[in-house]
Amino acid sequence: MDCRVVVEAAVPVYDVETADEAVRIAISKTGEMLNPDLNYVEIDMGHRQTESGEELPPAFIAADEALVALELEMTVFNVEREEHASRIARKEIGERLENIPLKVLSVDVLPDEETESESETETETDSGETSVEADGGDESES
Repeated sequence: MDCRVVVEAAVPVYDVETADEAVRIAISKTGEMLNPDLNYVEIDMGHRQTESGEELPPAFIAADEALVALELEMTVFNVEREEHASRIARKEIGERLENIPLKVLSVDVLPDEETESESETETETDSGETSVEADGGDESES
């Protein structure tokens, strides 16, 4: 089975003034560390919120230094279990992002290509059939 794994990374950034600047620098810094070996990893801003559900910016800034939450997504192929996929993703990403804490946020099983093509074939056959319904009108309405 194939899985899509999302890993959260806490990336430190120095000499920044705004959250937007910190996020841009963190994405660039992470991209440099991952490329060219892991150029298939998608990098996005992290989504943080308080316990009450209020949205927080992805960067925390203090004394011109920031800690930026990023979400790194990658597809892991031919794994037996979701746990196996998360370990592979953490290992592959963690080897390149030294001294950056990682946490697996989610592991989603991707549908198999064989199963998808079978269901598409079945859908096409089902949609080709037509059915004729008899009008069950009420004759007592005269």
